[in-house]
Amino acid sequence: MPTYKPDDPGERPLDETPIPPVRDNRDASRFELEVDGQIALLRYQRTATTLALVHTEVPEPLRGRHLGDALAKAGIDAAQAEGLTLVIHCPFVRAYLRKHPEGQHTWLEPVRRP
Repeated sequence: MPTYKPDDPGERPLDETPIPPVRDNRDASRFELEVDGQIALLRYQRTATTLALVHTEVPEPLRGRHLGDALAKAGIDAAQAEGLTLVIHCPFVRAYLRKHPEGQHTWLEPVRRP
């Protein structure tokens, strides 16, 4: 199972606990990381040409540790490494991309149906 590490190991959560590597759990179609026995995750849908990032979930006790950022970065990095087009459904990932304009990220907005 591939792993992805946060982009800046110097960035630490408020409690100084290091962020563990993110795993690409392809069987469950999600990027995930485990902290204190709980799973934070980013669900996705993968095709031959796209990686659609659908929904981020971070358990309440784990919030504020930048785990969502690590998951978003892992999804973006995986799409770039595999030459896939990103399709962003998840509002959290969209906000992450806006906060990190330094990357050369291109993505498609999903088509909204009435």
